[in-house]
Amino acid sequence: MNSVQFNLTFQFVNPKMHSMGIAERKNRQKVALRERILDASRRIVMREGFAALSMRKIADAIEYSPATLYLHFASRDEIARALCAEGYAQLQASFEPLARIADPAQRLRALGHAYVAFGIAHPQTYRLIFMEDPSYTDAALTEAAGASDETGDASFRLMVDSIDELRAAGRLPASTQGEVWAEALWATMHGVVALKLTCPVFPRTPVGTLIDVAFDAWFGSARQDTGADVTQTAADPQPPSQTQTGPKPRARRTRRATAKPESPVA
Repeated sequence: MNSVQFNLTFQFVNPKMHSMGIAERKNRQKVALRERILDASRRIVMREGFAALSMRKIADAIEYSPATLYLHFASRDEIARALCAEGYAQLQASFEPLARIADPAQRLRALGHAYVAFGIAHPQTYRLIFMEDPSYTDAALTEAAGASDETGDASFRLMVDSIDELRAAGRLPASTQGEVWAEALWATMHGVVALKLTCPVFPRTPVGTLIDVAFDAWFGSARQDTGADVTQTAADPQPPSQTQTGPKPRARRTRRATAKPESPVA
């Protein structure tokens, strides 16, 4: 390549490289500003609650005009949905190590403790996700499902799969519906968190004890190792022998192993 060809090539390529550099820089700046908006919004929500969040207050916090915010978010609700998705991703991350627990009943119990611990440790985030606006909750769950390789929300799926394992092992009745029980368990844990956030004087029992008692009521305290036999005895009692003579023995009362709560706390 002679010098003339080199100069022509350089003059042709260099403007394109320059243009690409400007575009990449602008994109990085856009992403960075979006994160600044979310960071400021998160701090306001955590410090003052969601009711205090406004586009003007966010703009003041990052020292931009409110009009600039609307280039990134159409409304306060859109910011709230982004914060909900972010917070729910943190909740999911706390569940991930628990998926490796071998026993499904212990896994469910650990998920319950992790769920309540997250809600109490991040009260404003939890309120925003689950106690503010159903559209925020839907946005968080939808984004979580979209980010997962599985069908539906991975956190909920983990609960359903654990319950299905217990049923398959004979530790829950064959009629147990995994998704229904998972929703009821989730509602129970949400009830514990909601009460602690909205009514600090009740319940008075430590939350760890509440969770354990709740799971004992659902699955029994000692069923992890012997649940299959207990469930069989409770669910399918055998009739007494017809050849038996003499006084009929009193039927042995067997505690039902998997009685489903009629109305879990919502």
